[in-house]
Amino acid sequence: MEERPANDNAATGIWLGLVGALVVGVVGHFAFLWIARQGFYALALPGALAGLGGGWLGKSRSRPLAIACGLLALGLGIFSEWSFAPFMKDTSLGYFLAHLQDLRPVTLLMIVLGGVFGFWFARGGARRER
Repeated sequence: MEERPANDNAATGIWLGLVGALVVGVVGHFAFLWIARQGFYALALPGALAGLGGGWLGKSRSRPLAIACGLLALGLGIFSEWSFAPFMKDTSLGYFLAHLQDLRPVTLLMIVLGGVFGFWFARGGARRER
């Protein structure tokens, strides 16, 4: 039986981690929308869940996976906020992206926090290697 090189296993782990991050992050997006309609603001949730999904399926401590999950988490946070509360003047995503600096500080903080959680959980920051 032929063994796969370590790089193949690492690449497979990264791809599986990205799939997990995307799927669980989308679940987090819809969970955020549902929770927001109940009166609570959990904008960091999509990013945190993306990191958990990436770390869960990635199954190894990988910096490239963690960076990709952190960036995906930032994107999910921005998309989730736009889906929930677009600007009144223009509801397009392009306008929203061009005016991110006009968001309230707490909104920006929650988006960044989701990105940090996405990186941290995908990196395996919540668990220690023995």
